[in-house]
Amino acid sequence: MVRVRTSETAHQHELLSEADAERLAELMHALASPVRLRILSALRGGPITVTELTERLGLGQTTVSNHLRLLRHLSLVDGDRQGRHIFYSLFDEHVVDLLDDAVGHVVHLPRTG
Repeated sequence: MVRVRTSETAHQHELLSEADAERLAELMHALASPVRLRILSALRGGPITVTELTERLGLGQTTVSNHLRLLRHLSLVDGDRQGRHIFYSLFDEHVVDLLDDAVGHVVHLPRTG
């Protein structure tokens, strides 16, 4: 069930602070990259190494590593070192939900061109 708030005071409480808006804009900017979205999509299936990601996505290791660095900085991706390898995974269930909601929204958009 969806709850709709009608009072102006309730709406004002939902207004993002400037700091939160800046952080969210940084996150959305990161998600605006098709490469990063494909990396997140690949990680949706579970932990994976950079080598496996490069093979799966058909991209160079430097490219994937640079994108992973940014995704880690924004707490979208986490890395777990196991010996010589780092296994990357989605940071938490919020990232899974964010990705699923975005993909679900795209399905409902009208097709263009």
